[in-house]
Amino acid sequence: MKKPKALVLFSGGLDSRITIKLLQEQKIDVEAVYIKLPFGTGCCTNFGCVLNFTQIQGVKLHQIDASQGKLLQEYLNTIKKPKHNRGASMNPCQDCKIFLFKQAKKLAKKINANIIATGEVLGQRPMSQMKKHLLLDEKEAGLENKILRPLSAKLLPETEAEKKGWVDRSKLLDIEGRQRTKQMQLAKHYHLTYPTPSGGCLLCEKSMRNRFKQILKRKLDKNSVKFLSIGRHFLIDDSWIILGRNEKENIVLENTKTGKLINPEFMAPSARYFGKIKKSRVIELIKAYSNQEPIETRKKFEQFRL
Repeated sequence: MKKPKALVLFSGGLDSRITIKLLQEQKIDVEAVYIKLPFGTGCCTNFGCVLNFTQIQGVKLHQIDASQGKLLQEYLNTIKKPKHNRGASMNPCQDCKIFLFKQAKKLAKKINANIIATGEVLGQRPMSQMKKHLLLDEKEAGLENKILRPLSAKLLPETEAEKKGWVDRSKLLDIEGRQRTKQMQLAKHYHLTYPTPSGGCLLCEKSMRNRFKQILKRKLDKNSVKFLSIGRHFLIDDSWIILGRNEKENIVLENTKTGKLINPEFMAPSARYFGKIKKSRVIELIKAYSNQEPIETRKKFEQFRL
């Protein structure tokens, strides 16, 4: 057969960078896909970081945007009604991974990729990367024995790519657990720079649990979904109100066209709100979180805060 092609699910982090290098060493044609999710995608905080690495490595990069349109609604339905367990917060990690695999499967077929690979490490994340989770995820995505995980391949069953000789299993790795010592050594070997892990998925944040639990019941679109990561949130009379906490968040609220906007003429946070709540009630809330009223006036609103 002609030279095999691999599609790597690329988050921008250290593990997925090493995955690309390991496959390139085996003379495999590598392409990468970055899937943009509404609540956090990967280790790189911007697409430029992802693009820069793939360009340097000579890897064609695809982007799938699941933060808008039909894919956003499909993703929201996935996390609203997960088939598998959630983590400590609102994070349905397995269902999310299955969603990602399904998108990669479609793209792999389109670009004629023989292999789908990820930077997953066995045991690195207890909610989604134990052996039983890894094998179940690929099965439910219709990719049983087809997901190659080069960093932990020797600890997992042989995949189709290994059995057919597209990949040399002896040159793959046996990394396990949360320590990143081996990955850091490999980064030095390959002369790779990589971002420090930070941010991550907002669905995993325990402090955001109540906010997501309440707001995910509502109809969201590409605009309103942006508000979940910023501001102070309140649920009053079944109406959703978001107040900016600083100038940057006020600008986001003012420039995102959805819901109703109140941009006060006095020094105070801007507000976007959804529902039938009276405008005067929202202005009362705005004043409570400005310098117009004593800080004690906020107490009566804290019970409604998400």
